Amino acid sequence: MTLTSMTELFGRAAERGGGIGAFNVILLEHAEGLVTGAERAAAPVVLQISQNCVRYHGALEPIAVATLAVARAASVPVVVHLDHAEDAALVHEAVELGVTSVMFDASTLDYADNVAATRAVVDHCHAHGVAVEAELGEVGGKDGVHAPGARTDPAEAVAFVEATGVDSLAVAVGTSHAMRTRDAVVDHDLVAALRAAVPVPLVLHGSSGVPDEELTKAVAAGMTKVNIATHLNAVFTGAVRGRLDADAGLVDPRRYVSAGREALAAETARLLGVLRAA
Repeated sequence: MTLTSMTELFGRAAERGGGIGAFNVILLEHAEGLVTGAERAAAPVVLQISQNCVRYHGALEPIAVATLAVARAASVPVVVHLDHAEDAALVHEAVELGVTSVMFDASTLDYADNVAATRAVVDHCHAHGVAVEAELGEVGGKDGVHAPGARTDPAEAVAFVEATGVDSLAVAVGTSHAMRTRDAVVDHDLVAALRAAVPVPLVLHGSSGVPDEELTKAVAAGMTKVNIATHLNAVFTGAVRGRLDADAGLVDPRRYVSAGREALAAETARLLGVLRAA
């Protein structure tokens, strides 16, 4: 089991059906909680380190090395993934450190520049055995600006995959990043059309706003990798807040951060069950 490649997870998903849960790491306790949840569910998991997380820590190496260590010790397959990287130099560093997957996000560029930049990253990553995810058109919701009306055109998606050689594609089908309510509605007909047209696995970003039944339907319609961050952050933070509110005298971080880690593990196991149910 232990640290594995995204390509291997995609192959497993194609054989057994169901989706792959991809959840964000911010602190070491996130990586520990996510893997504990995956082990309870006996399911693979993707640990995602975003460019924003790197900025928070001031460097990629400390959080990446720690996350890779947690992944290598796991009893289930774990991918360590660099998420929403807009800097090719950061991608190169991640590959050197040993991550097994990257998401290169040039979606804010015009189409031709997006293709050129993504192709260069794909060539570098494939030379090192690392899978590449990309995004065609902004999913929306970054910096708190929701854009649920964004949609990916299937024909353009096919052309983009062919031009770039990416291993998976994040598509806009009605979700939005950073949602704190779980009431987004996925365009399942579009998901099915994209699945029928696009030759690589599809990725659902902004899934924190998607209720359980919509997640299950999205996977059944053709989504493979499902990214959830904000929802799990809320679970983690809520548990920490509850522990602190219950005991005003707490000063040892281990005694309250551990509550967040345990809550995260429980919700991770539950969500992986929801995704596998498809």
